[in-house]
Amino acid sequence: MVASARKRPLLAAVLGLVYPGLGHVYLREWARALLWFGLIVLTGSLMIPDSVYPATLTVESLMQMSRAMPLDAVIALSAVTGMNMVDAYVLASRNNEAHERVAEGTQCPNCGRDVDPDLEFCHWCTTDLDAGDEN
Repeated sequence: MVASARKRPLLAAVLGLVYPGLGHVYLREWARALLWFGLIVLTGSLMIPDSVYPATLTVESLMQMSRAMPLDAVIALSAVTGMNMVDAYVLASRNNEAHERVAEGTQCPNCGRDVDPDLEFCHWCTTDLDAGDEN
């Protein structure tokens, strides 16, 4: 089904940079958001050694943790974040393209499938396509 509103792809990508999955929350892609949240937590728990974790959570201890993090953990976390940003950007762009096709009348507003513009109804779900055009 086609989303009802256009979304900003750049905003979705920036939110994904803040925390992986946050851009997908903005896009209301709940399952993907949970998968990205889980993937970044799993990557961090597998790649960051226990000796790096601070005993107390202060700004200074978190800064020391980031300096002591191994390079392979930084690369893995950066890769997951980058892939998440690209996914959010592409998803928002595709949503906008689908929204434009619906507005042009080449896609059914109900089921989202391509329709023949010469017909007055969707041959997939039988929705009346001219109902919104009457004034």
